[in-house]
Amino acid sequence: MKTSPPLIEALSRRELEKAFTAKDAGYDGLFYAAVKTTGIFCRPSCPSRPKLEHVEFFPSVKECLDAGYRPCLRCRPLEANGRPPAWVESLQARVEASPDARLGAEDLRALDISPERARRWFKQHYGMSFTAWARGYRLSKAFARLQGGAALDEVTLDSGFESHSGFREAFTRAFREAPGQARQDGQRVVTAVLETPIGMILAGANDEGVCLLEYTDRRHLERTLESMRRQFSCAVLPGEHPHLTHVREELAEYFAGRRREFTVALAPRGTPFQQQVWQELRAIPFGQTIPYHELARRICRPTAQRAVARANGTNRIAILIPCHRVIGKDGSLSGYAGGVWRKRLLLELERS
Repeated sequence: MKTSPPLIEALSRRELEKAFTAKDAGYDGLFYAAVKTTGIFCRPSCPSRPKLEHVEFFPSVKECLDAGYRPCLRCRPLEANGRPPAWVESLQARVEASPDARLGAEDLRALDISPERARRWFKQHYGMSFTAWARGYRLSKAFARLQGGAALDEVTLDSGFESHSGFREAFTRAFREAPGQARQDGQRVVTAVLETPIGMILAGANDEGVCLLEYTDRRHLERTLESMRRQFSCAVLPGEHPHLTHVREELAEYFAGRRREFTVALAPRGTPFQQQVWQELRAIPFGQTIPYHELARRICRPTAQRAVARANGTNRIAILIPCHRVIGKDGSLSGYAGGVWRKRLLLELERS
């Protein structure tokens, strides 16, 4: 998906310096720091620390290169943006093109990819290792083919498993039911990483709609996925789904300034009170904000401001359920799980 240029115009010099000084990886891809004395440019999380008076900031790699700077060899800023690095895209393309082909540690090294590097990246962005992601992708494809009417023998052979028993065991462990039963009534949540100008987002969807939009640099991503497995009582695996295609397209239009409302189906899970709060969040008009006490009043619970704030914070479908439109009574932008800087950028985008 093509994304619009990073939106750093809403960030002050002070905030840029603060993020760079703190080595905040959450800003990677949002801006770049170019060092006048060395002629190199870095991502915000780079371990090197030049004096701030020697640093200027740019919103894109292109502007750094046009200004005569070269990329840092330590932090590799050419890989830092709102999309997976080239080696990850190449790796995923290999798995998606040949799900029956397994890529072990030696295969990764032959591709000049460190197995540990692959494990870390997929852990951070998918909540699972690369090996688990590849196995999950194969099983997700197998599930879709079985529900599409494909023969079990054919699916087993094309999924890269050496035997029917190996496929059945792996499938049953993932979906908690045998392949034959899943063909009739099996359920799953399918995940994929989406690219946006404010960082990568892990999206999840089932047949009801989108049930997850979480920034991949948030902590405890694995815990979030485990919680979803319990709430939906089904496997959470990487793969493809029409709802993911739909939300990818609508987010691209949103960040390009061409969409004010989302039409993709949603499938949030929560208590009746949380559902009530989330439904009211979706009623806040595009480009507008309300304080927490007003949100509480609108659901007829004026004394439940803290409970409303907690429900707001447990929203797992960012942007589509616009919890970023709720602000403090004094107009402050506190209380956004994706980071206050993202909240500011989303509001600036909508107001402009």
